[in-house]
Amino acid sequence: MRGGGAGKGYLVSCLVDHRGNITEYQCHQYITKMTTIVFSDYRLICGFMDKCREDINALHCGSISAGEKDIHSQGEVISCLEKGLVKEAEDQDGRHVIKEDCKKAIMRVAELSSDDFHLDRYLYFSCREDRERFCENTQAGEGRVYKCLFNHKFEEAMSEKCRDALTTRQKLIAQDYKVSYSLAKACKVDLRKYRCNADTNLPRAREARLSYLLLCLESAVHRGRTVSGECQGEMLDYRRMLMEDFSLSPEIVLHCRGEIETHCSGLHRKGRTLHCLMRVGRGDKGNVENLCQQALQNLIQEADPGADYRIDRALNEACESVIQTACKHIRNGDPMILSCLMEHLYTEKMVEDCEHRLLELQYFISRDWKLDPILYRKCQGDASRLCHTHGWNETSEMMPPGAIFSCLYRHAYRTEEQGRRLSRDCKVEVQRILHQRALDVKLDPELQKRCMTDLGKWCSEKTETGQELECLQDHLEDLVSDCRDVVGNLTELESEDIQIEALLMRACEPVIQSHCHEVADNQVDTGDLMECLVQNKHQKEMNDKCVVGVTHFQLIQMKDFRFSYKFKMACKEDVLKLCPNIKKKVDVVICLSTTVRNDTLQDVKEQRVSVKCRKQLRVEELEMSEDIRLEPELYDSCKQDISRLCPDVAFGNAQVIECLKENKKQLASRCHQKVFKLQEVEMMDPELDYQLMRVCKQMIKRFCTEADAKNMLLCLKQNKNSELMDPKCKQMITKRQITQNTDYRLNPVLRKACKADIPKFCQGILNKATDDSELEGQVISCLKLKYADQRLSPDCEDQIRVILQESALDYRLDPQLQVHCTEEISRLCADFSEGPFFSRSPAQEQTGQVEECLKVNLLKIKHDTCKKEVLNMLKESKADIFVDPVLHTACALDIKHHCAAIPPGRGRQMSCLMEALADKRVRLQPECKKRLQDRIDMWSYAAKVAPAEGFSDLAMQVMSSPSKNYILFMIALGVSILFLVGLLCGRITKRVTRELKDR
Repeated sequence: MRGGGAGKGYLVSCLVDHRGNITEYQCHQYITKMTTIVFSDYRLICGFMDKCREDINALHCGSISAGEKDIHSQGEVISCLEKGLVKEAEDQDGRHVIKEDCKKAIMRVAELSSDDFHLDRYLYFSCREDRERFCENTQAGEGRVYKCLFNHKFEEAMSEKCRDALTTRQKLIAQDYKVSYSLAKACKVDLRKYRCNADTNLPRAREARLSYLLLCLESAVHRGRTVSGECQGEMLDYRRMLMEDFSLSPEIVLHCRGEIETHCSGLHRKGRTLHCLMRVGRGDKGNVENLCQQALQNLIQEADPGADYRIDRALNEACESVIQTACKHIRNGDPMILSCLMEHLYTEKMVEDCEHRLLELQYFISRDWKLDPILYRKCQGDASRLCHTHGWNETSEMMPPGAIFSCLYRHAYRTEEQGRRLSRDCKVEVQRILHQRALDVKLDPELQKRCMTDLGKWCSEKTETGQELECLQDHLEDLVSDCRDVVGNLTELESEDIQIEALLMRACEPVIQSHCHEVADNQVDTGDLMECLVQNKHQKEMNDKCVVGVTHFQLIQMKDFRFSYKFKMACKEDVLKLCPNIKKKVDVVICLSTTVRNDTLQDVKEQRVSVKCRKQLRVEELEMSEDIRLEPELYDSCKQDISRLCPDVAFGNAQVIECLKENKKQLASRCHQKVFKLQEVEMMDPELDYQLMRVCKQMIKRFCTEADAKNMLLCLKQNKNSELMDPKCKQMITKRQITQNTDYRLNPVLRKACKADIPKFCQGILNKATDDSELEGQVISCLKLKYADQRLSPDCEDQIRVILQESALDYRLDPQLQVHCTEEISRLCADFSEGPFFSRSPAQEQTGQVEECLKVNLLKIKHDTCKKEVLNMLKESKADIFVDPVLHTACALDIKHHCAAIPPGRGRQMSCLMEALADKRVRLQPECKKRLQDRIDMWSYAAKVAPAEGFSDLAMQVMSSPSKNYILFMIALGVSILFLVGLLCGRITKRVTRELKDR
């Protein structure tokens, strides 16, 4: 120093530089005075003139004439150079590049003046009044006044000139952290400890930038290293400073200039301009350039607001009321506050401004898993082990930050057999993030990246919360492959953990608390909660939003069997073996159900579908029966009929399906065929008949707890006339009986019992029928006639007897009578008929009056087809008194007294009564006697108008006649006479000789 610097001021400059280390009091006082003098005139600063002369002239920062002393000597020149340095970083337009030596000199001056704001002459004069206004009690030295003014920079009372000077100072700090005395001092040890300033000889190197310092020390904190509290406090101040004023980040000023001018001009800088840019980055206001997007992402990483929400001033102010009400139980500054705010997103506690600021920040946090400090802390070990990650502030092209979370959640839902799973703590955090991302499609980077085109194409009008993902799921088959894969994976995850659907869980909170709280609290098994919600979809606690959400999830599940987690886990091996290459859930269910049914019918020793799959298959079948939309083939076939015949009918509770059944005759051919097939399946397995099981739920518990599922309807029919039977259930049973009698294929018990009789006696009807048409009870009518002829097999006869007895009480159970006698019933028997199906109250029922009315008015019936049906009824009742309820009721006592020993069936008891009527010694009840006489008259008339069609009919008429003994005697006498004549008269033909025979 003595050799080269003597007489040039280097000695004084050196002492100024090291004034903090001077221990001699008088020397320290002297240097302090000299510092004030030196910094009052840039020409007195050691070496400054030599290094910056050209730049001062080029930037027009003042004239450098020897001995000249003007206003520029009061700090204006240094300020001009500082602004030029800052502008160069922000513009990079190449107009004038300050020489490297001058840059070092400018930063050195700023660094030397960092402890006492008096030494920054331009800032001192610009902020004198503001210092008095805001920082009157702040003692100068160690950068305290700077910090105080920084904290008040955006106060309305702050002068614009002071604000500009402070901003310039902050921009210099962003380029070299040593320009902040307090930060450099507080973090000096930690910077050295974690090697954050390896090359101290390059003050403007990368290591000197504030962003590098923050990232380096934040990385240490996130790794669990110890950073002094004083240093962390300083870091917090400067992270808040970066979030508060976007202009302190030259990359944002440089790359986001267009976005700022177009969308965010004129906004106050109190963090609001940055949030405006973040909102543009989300796509809420248009598109953003990639460089701007990356600059925003870098700033969020540098400021790391996820670690402490207070860093984001705009968020802090917008969400203060929400934090006070919803998150007051969390310690101030805890990272969990951000998570708490996300949990209350779209709830009544959330305010609109907070919602916007929160989503804007979360959009960028979600794109780098490290920016969620809780996730990083719990998952950094798993990420390193499974996803080969680097340090907190390091990146890898092979595994970019956005891909790490995808890697983590793929491992989060692996089974033990699949191996390499996440730790318990990490899985909890991954689930938390998934819950948050489900709230807004833009919080899922992969989804937004791969589905931008599809979102614009299919879902541009779906702007409400949660609608975009639902829309993508609805159009799953239409999406491009990359988007379809992402949506499919997310839907598959939702099926395993429905709590990911946070909005759905909120909507369903009442029903969860009332009916599914144990499942929700314990999570007994994955997928149990959704199954519970489906089972309780029509409870009174269920609101419209929950019903819509649950039904939507059910509809999405139909697109791929993997979207039903429990079904997938129970049946995946069976699907691969028995139903390969089938993806749609409904097709898989049909495939497996068909396999189970075939194995059951063939009585195989071992079912091909596993027990656990059959159990879950039953759950899926029952769920599908509740809503026609869950059976896409049926729904697509009947869409037009639904809009035409059932426009105001709700889909739930199988109401649309029931409406189609009731209007079956009016359905288009394709829909009619599908509905018939559905009814055929339901009759074979009544548990799949949702309406029957719902309406008769309590009656099933009362009467049929021990009944097999396939015999449920039979059990209900047997108990139909019990006094304890619920009228609505009774009505539903009658509906199903009417359906069964329309076609023998809908009565599996009859079909099995009469499998030999039907082709034997009714083949002509079967030959004329087509698969698309119903038989309108023709086969059953055919069997009824053969029952009257006593030609059916015993099993078939038993079933037809039941049908005859039921239809004798209720004319609606006889389809052929309905078809051919509708006009006569309404004309002759209006007092007894109910008109259209079930137009009366459920308590009213048929007791055979309509049938009796038609019999009594037989002579008044005009249509031959109707008359024939009534004659058939008479013929049937003649064969069995039990199928004539009016006669049976009138003669019940007489049967008990006179025919008790006679077994029922085959006309035996009827013959007994006829003989009793003819016997003068027997006294029948008057009503019975009258009814019997009426029947004799009817049969006599029937014999006249409907003579025997064949020998069998003739024999039946003789055997059932009251004078059968006389008739049989006369027939026997005639045969005997013929035999005797033949015996006595010999051959009538001429004998032929043996020769003629042998010839």
